[in-house]
Amino acid sequence: MKVKEVADLVGISVRTLHHYDEIGLLIPEDMTQAGYRIYSEKNLEHLQQILFFKELGFSLKKIKEIMESPTFNRQEALTKQHQMLLEKRKRIDQMIWTIEKTIQHSKGDITMTNEEKFKGFDFSHNPYEEEAREKWGDKAVDQANEKTKNMTTFDQERFNEIFRRLAEVRHLSPDSEEVQERIQEWFQYLNKIGNYSLDAFKGLGQMYVNDERFTKNIDQFGEGLAEFMCTAMSVYADRNKK
Repeated sequence: MKVKEVADLVGISVRTLHHYDEIGLLIPEDMTQAGYRIYSEKNLEHLQQILFFKELGFSLKKIKEIMESPTFNRQEALTKQHQMLLEKRKRIDQMIWTIEKTIQHSKGDITMTNEEKFKGFDFSHNPYEEEAREKWGDKAVDQANEKTKNMTTFDQERFNEIFRRLAEVRHLSPDSEEVQERIQEWFQYLNKIGNYSLDAFKGLGQMYVNDERFTKNIDQFGEGLAEFMCTAMSVYADRNKK
């Protein structure tokens, strides 16, 4: 199958398939003399596996690492993915129940307890933690997790406040004094819940633009904020190393 045919079959973009090829995640079986990518049945099986991992929140880098491992076994991976997707469905079913009850509660048809209002929410798994451990080590992440468990409502409000304050100045140059003062607030805040060196801080900023999950969450505070923070954090780290 040609790349357009695969894209139409799966429901993803041609650009995505090109990107998977470029990073060595999904290399077409063959190439025509005209330069068209040709995908085999084995390629399609490989792509299916990739998309299962993506649905479960794995980064492309991690997927590539897993699937290139000499110990990788497709059947074992499918079994594990099946188990994880069943667990995900169970959480989603619980969330659906909660929102349906909340709709009834808001109409005055029923009364929900405070415990029922939050059934199905699970923040025990941090999708970025594995990547953080790879970059900065277990000790820093464990310290951050311990401090995060003890975060107060004020801490969360402070978190949101810093992002809003940065969104307000994203029209300014990232190396301006005002922006750098606000980025310093972010650096200081992060070191209250973890242990971030300047290099780790700069690397975290890069993840804001490399990982669409970060970008999406940060840009809720203002369009383009993730990219703006990435640049500003890099400037801050480089300046303070001197």
